Amino acid sequence: MSDSKDHAYASGLARRGFSFLVLLAAVGCSADTGVEPADLLLVNGSVYTFAWDDPALDGTPAANAPFDADGWHPDAAALAVRDREIVFVGSDREAQAYRGSETEVIDVAGSTVLPGFVDSHTHIAGLGANLERVNLVDVTSEAEMVERVAARAAEVEPGEWIVGWGWDEGAWADRYPDNRLLSELVPDNPVILRGLHGFAVLGNRMAFELAGITEETEAPVGGEIRLDPHGKPTGVLVNNATNLLDDALPEVTQARLEARVLAGLQAMAASGYVAVHEAGADAALMRAFENLEREGRLPIRVYAMLSDDDEGLLREWLDRGPDIDPEGMLTTRCVKAFYDGALGSRGAKLLEDYSDMPGHTGVGGDEYGFDGGIIAEMMAAGFQLAMHAIGDAGNRETLDYIDSVYREHPDARINRHRIEHAQVVHPDDFERFAELDLIASMQPAHAVEDKAWAEDRLGPERLKGAYAWRTLRREGVDLTFNSDLPGSDHDIFYGLHAAITRRDKEMQPPGGWYPEQRMTPEEAVRGYSVWAAFSAFLEDRTGVLEPGRWADITVIDIDPLVVGTANPEQLFDGSMQLTVVGGEVVYRRESR
Repeated sequence: MSDSKDHAYASGLARRGFSFLVLLAAVGCSADTGVEPADLLLVNGSVYTFAWDDPALDGTPAANAPFDADGWHPDAAALAVRDREIVFVGSDREAQAYRGSETEVIDVAGSTVLPGFVDSHTHIAGLGANLERVNLVDVTSEAEMVERVAARAAEVEPGEWIVGWGWDEGAWADRYPDNRLLSELVPDNPVILRGLHGFAVLGNRMAFELAGITEETEAPVGGEIRLDPHGKPTGVLVNNATNLLDDALPEVTQARLEARVLAGLQAMAASGYVAVHEAGADAALMRAFENLEREGRLPIRVYAMLSDDDEGLLREWLDRGPDIDPEGMLTTRCVKAFYDGALGSRGAKLLEDYSDMPGHTGVGGDEYGFDGGIIAEMMAAGFQLAMHAIGDAGNRETLDYIDSVYREHPDARINRHRIEHAQVVHPDDFERFAELDLIASMQPAHAVEDKAWAEDRLGPERLKGAYAWRTLRREGVDLTFNSDLPGSDHDIFYGLHAAITRRDKEMQPPGGWYPEQRMTPEEAVRGYSVWAAFSAFLEDRTGVLEPGRWADITVIDIDPLVVGTANPEQLFDGSMQLTVVGGEVVYRRESR
């Protein structure tokens, strides 16, 4: 079949609903060119290499970007992969030189080829576990929630733990249920129902009995056991107190944990991600990652952040030192710490009282269990810090802490430390992120999901410094975007839409929520690719499609730069076509 017929055939299949066509080339190395054949060719695509300069701080595309008065234009049509790396990017005609008898040629039928997407803040075992749990993401009432749990109880043996997740602890913060109805309708199974972001849980009476939680139980530092007027536990635990129920769950076997991790990573591959950053891995989770890597079963790359809750693990890694070899599928050179709680559950530490709870400013630092001593040791040993900081006081005190570590250990400044969420920042503190060479790791979905109650917590004036992506960019702060899954939907089209429009899935509000903080489509894509690579010290290996880089590639059936500019609501019509990691196809959409 000639090249022109290949193109026509692929285009015809595309019109009939096929995502792409796989062809095995029937020609060997060209005698004229002497080019060594590729392992994989992607042809007939709309390729955006992102090998041009970053946009200006206001989002204006760089002078060398493939952008003109008519908008965005792909800067290539094909690429070739050999030995896990990109060896060619250019035209379809030039790509033919890389065809060989063993080359797999994938005609992407005009789809958009991008640097592989990265979710730079995830809880991947939680994603895998949630595939097994009772899904409560969209429940709007206690009765509906309990009904779903009761339905699961009818399917399992008495005494078996039931775990649910996804009720919105931020939206429900003023009407937390008690466990009376849950205990009445599900009396024979211990139940734990986690909030969407993990900062509140509801347990039934049996779960509380097995956990030994009574009116005499003392809440851990940074946590709250909600009590009724008689001083009895209501069934709700908030912030660090959630561990009281979590610790009562039967221990997950290593095999089960690895199965959950693998299921989560496979789901991410199918969602177009070539890598995830795991935001808090304890010893068991690290063993799972290490076992899967050793057995060659990691489908996508993992950048692991060691959990500050596991001091033994941190001590072990202090002896080992950071893993700075980028060639493996697993990299470990970061530590995840928590400075304060969540805004929705009023655990985030604020400089002034919560607008809807006078006299309360949240909790952070030592009161939240933060151990600055061991974290400083990790930073001094060359580890990157990823600090969870939500409130304006939480962020300010985090900045002060990092500054103090720099003064004692000047070399620690080079390690690209990250503030996870950077959710509410006082106007005086934005420039400090840049002065301290910090990365703001932020979640576009959080802004559009929290808007229903965020103004109640903060008031309109403080809200101007919340979810402030553009303000941080204008200050020259490096950003990376992510989902914080499973607390938010990790769908990349949702993430891009939220970043570009500041609207939710129902397209509300029409003009966007505080629209002055929006990102351009280019910035949104960079946040999940180029900038994510920088946040993991991998900007020389990935994030851009050019020869010598890893062949980490995402193919989607819409152009997010064009669509994101003209009709961003159509981003939700997009679908994933192909995910390639190190030249290996790890997800391929089935032809229809």
